Amino acid sequence: MPKSDKPRLLPNGFCWCGCGREVGIGKFFAQGHDKMAEAALMAVRYDASVPRLLAEHDFGPDNSVTEAAVREGSWEYCPQGCGYPGAPASIVNHIRKYHTSKET
Repeated sequence: MPKSDKPRLLPNGFCWCGCGREVGIGKFFAQGHDKMAEAALMAVRYDASVPRLLAEHDFGPDNSVTEAAVREGSWEYCPQGCGYPGAPASIVNHIRKYHTSKET
């Protein structure tokens, strides 16, 4: 994963979308509020949608932004071979949810 000289962000117990809702330990957002915050940021700062931003950076159906993230080392593919791409923490959650057998 690429190193960053930016300060580490720490969750503070409240949703970072600004709704004021309390969230669990280690969480930045209430469920679904990360996407709402992302869409609001796109509207406020870029006057655009996610597809418009992707297109302006030369990504889209013919040039995958997820493949670029894997290629540049920020993301990886699921080691189970299912093709799921994501950040390392997302891969851990994905494996736990979809590849761990549940014994009853």
